[in-house]
Amino acid sequence: MSKGGYRPGAGRPKGSTQVRSSASTIRAAKASGQPMPLDYLLDVMNDAQQALKDRLSAAIAAAPYVHPRLQSVAIQNSRSEPLYIQSELGEALKALAEIARQRP
Repeated sequence: MSKGGYRPGAGRPKGSTQVRSSASTIRAAKASGQPMPLDYLLDVMNDAQQALKDRLSAAIAAAPYVHPRLQSVAIQNSRSEPLYIQSELGEALKALAEIARQRP
């Protein structure tokens, strides 16, 4: 059995039409007047007359298409030295630790 290369009759037939792109599918659906699935989910989510369970399910299903996921970002130091982050919170924690040490 061959694992690659030319095989007679394999591949897309000559003269076949191109498969529709997703953009043209979306345009056709909007032109037909039918609501898009995401629009339907958002309508259910915003409809106060729907049951809370249905509204929450619609919100969960629509969330990945509306809000991107946050990704972690690696912080690199070009000099290979330890990276120190300074904030007001750090100073406040130091002050609280000092107060706690002074208590009997």
